[in-house]
Amino acid sequence: QVQLVESGGGLVQAGDSLRLSCVASGRTFSTYVMGWFRQAPGKGREFVASIASGGSTYYADSVKGRFTISRDNAKNTVVLQMNSLKPEDTAVYYCAATRATVFVARVDQYKYWGQGTQATVSS
Repeated sequence: QVQLVESGGGLVQAGDSLRLSCVASGRTFSTYVMGWFRQAPGKGREFVASIASGGSTYYADSVKGRFTISRDNAKNTVVLQMNSLKPEDTAVYYCAATRATVFVARVDQYKYWGQGTQATVSS
């Protein structure tokens, strides 16, 4: 069982930055692929970024070059650094964990989810 707790959301203006953090419980954090997803009002949950246990990363085209995902296995933490934010980045952001190593952009690949943190970008 893995419990995930996100933090770091807030209200910012377009062009600003936010840093989201996710802390995981348990001793097996390093064995999971960690992902960030987001869900805007009235829309489905969409993939943002993922990072494998060894550090390889994968990003949605919409955030590539603006967002950076990283992890610290010693601290059971995964971070999403979001720069050059746009109003369309407004959403609830969720941290998730999976043991899958393929199709990591798919919501249904993830077994464990955090409660989400709201990020709002004003124009």
